[in-house]
Amino acid sequence: MKDTFNNVVIYNGYPLSVVVAVTFHSVILALLLYLQSSKRPEALELVQPTVVKALLIQENPQAANERKRLERRQQQQRVQEQEVAQQAVEVQQQLEEQANAKTAELRKARDLASLRQRQEKEKLDAEQLVRERKEQEKLEEEQRRRQELAQAQRQKEVRDRDRQRQQETADASAAEFATSEFEMVQSGTAIIQQTVQSVWSRPPSARNGMRAILQIRMLPTGELIDAVITESSGDPAFDRSAENAVYSAAPFRELQALPINVFNENFRSLSLIFQPEDLLN
Repeated sequence: MKDTFNNVVIYNGYPLSVVVAVTFHSVILALLLYLQSSKRPEALELVQPTVVKALLIQENPQAANERKRLERRQQQQRVQEQEVAQQAVEVQQQLEEQANAKTAELRKARDLASLRQRQEKEKLDAEQLVRERKEQEKLEEEQRRRQELAQAQRQKEVRDRDRQRQQETADASAAEFATSEFEMVQSGTAIIQQTVQSVWSRPPSARNGMRAILQIRMLPTGELIDAVITESSGDPAFDRSAENAVYSAAPFRELQALPINVFNENFRSLSLIFQPEDLLN
């Protein structure tokens, strides 16, 4: 009985529908009988119900085995399809991971390239800044040098004007007072002393009581041959300043107006004394 029930349940997959159909027709039949009994016979028109028969058919064992084999094959096919789908998913995941890794590598390469470009730009900017600073320093140094040259030129011009004025004054004095040999000697000596004094730049080490004597030799044209220190002051800077003053003051053109005998006797060799007696210390 149990096998029969199972066969009924699984036959073509319709056991539930058969039961429902039988139940439904039974209810309709009961309803019709009730209506017939409650009304007059002449008023009731009997409708013959449709009879539905439910048959219980036992499945053929060979068909059952075939069906089971088909189900197993379908199950295997579904399993294979699931495995294929799973493999496809894994392959897709691998492709996505590879794509993500490649994207990350490209991003890293771009970041590295951007970093190198930024470092290169910073290096170039630093080098440009150094070049600009050096150029600015060079311009400032050139400007300072031009200013120093201009200042030195102005000082020279001032000295030249002072010297010319002093020479003019000396010339006027010599022309006015040189009426005798003595006067000419005194005038020439005064011209030399004034000219040398005007260009003598005493060093900071100069002190009262210092004394330096220079022996100078000249030509009748007033040009200086040499200047030798015959008596040192004991201070090299003081002695050197005296020598520089003599060489800066030469030539003494005013001596050209002297007679040759007066020049040879008094000015061919002449001693000059340098002593800063007018200092306050």
